Amino acid sequence: MSLYQFLIAVRQQDGQQLQTESGETTSHLMGMFYRTLKIVENGVKPVYVFDGKPPEMKSDELAKRVARNKEAAKTAEELKETGTAEEISRFERRTVRVTREQNDEAKRLLKLMGVPYIEAPGEAEAQCAHLANAGKVYAAGSEDMDTLTFGTPILLRHLTAADQKKLPVTEIHLEKAMLAMDLTKEQFVDLCILLGCDYCDPIRGVGPVTAYKMIKEHKCLEKIIESINSKPGGKIQVPEDWPYEAVRALFHTPDVTNANEIEMKWEKPDVDGLVDFLVKEKGFSEERVRNGAEKLEKGAKAVSQGRLEDFFKPKPQDPKQLQEAAKRKREANAAEKAKKKAKSTSKKR
Repeated sequence: MSLYQFLIAVRQQDGQQLQTESGETTSHLMGMFYRTLKIVENGVKPVYVFDGKPPEMKSDELAKRVARNKEAAKTAEELKETGTAEEISRFERRTVRVTREQNDEAKRLLKLMGVPYIEAPGEAEAQCAHLANAGKVYAAGSEDMDTLTFGTPILLRHLTAADQKKLPVTEIHLEKAMLAMDLTKEQFVDLCILLGCDYCDPIRGVGPVTAYKMIKEHKCLEKIIESINSKPGGKIQVPEDWPYEAVRALFHTPDVTNANEIEMKWEKPDVDGLVDFLVKEKGFSEERVRNGAEKLEKGAKAVSQGRLEDFFKPKPQDPKQLQEAAKRKREANAAEKAKKKAKSTSKKR
């Protein structure tokens, strides 16, 4: 996801990707190098996760992306006759694809920087969620909301947003979200499937408000489907061969590498290796690369500030306990409202 962002956003003034004298693209390396420096300078030690083989259920979504890519390429070509440079550039950006070579170059760069990376067997978001659940990392940083559905306890959005966008980092706690919505983990996953994801289409006519009402009333997708099918000819229809059960299984038991088998180690940057790769091979500024290496070295030595949870080690709450707490809170609120109403009525009398 990050590499796509760099290839789209890191450009020259004329809209072209950054390149070496021989025509090799370097936008992905420039973006990865300086974004990682920014993260480290802010006291965060990052771990990057690369996608593995996509699930079979994602084939339809991937096919749609390929079709959109081809359509954008066709439009960009047509605009070369009549369109402006800005219009052509906009559609050309939609044709960007990350190559295997660019992936490998990003991994080589991270290794030279001393930053750990993991190659997921399947979806990177699932692996990130698993690492966060296992306590290997504090949170998963992604713009893909499926990361929450895969069960990360904490999701950070806009962690790597460009400075000019001025977007604050949003920290979403899954348990708090489920508590506020009064949903179990199973119901939350079913809600996400109902709204559509990379693995199956949504049910047409069902938006967030309707989906939430359905989950609250029927508790699970099976009963929702049963309710919809009991009204033939209605506005809402379940798609044929809707694979919700397989998608549900994917979210609950994704293909990941066990956290116990993963060792993450931040090391000193290989300064000479970085100079050889970025300066001699890719044409980067040697002064900037060496300055960046110094920042990485300081970051590798830094010890993260302790959190209160690290000292007191609170016991994680069971979803059932969260539901009971939510119920008690609602009952207390209802009792308080009734008390105020009775008091108000008494005064009027």
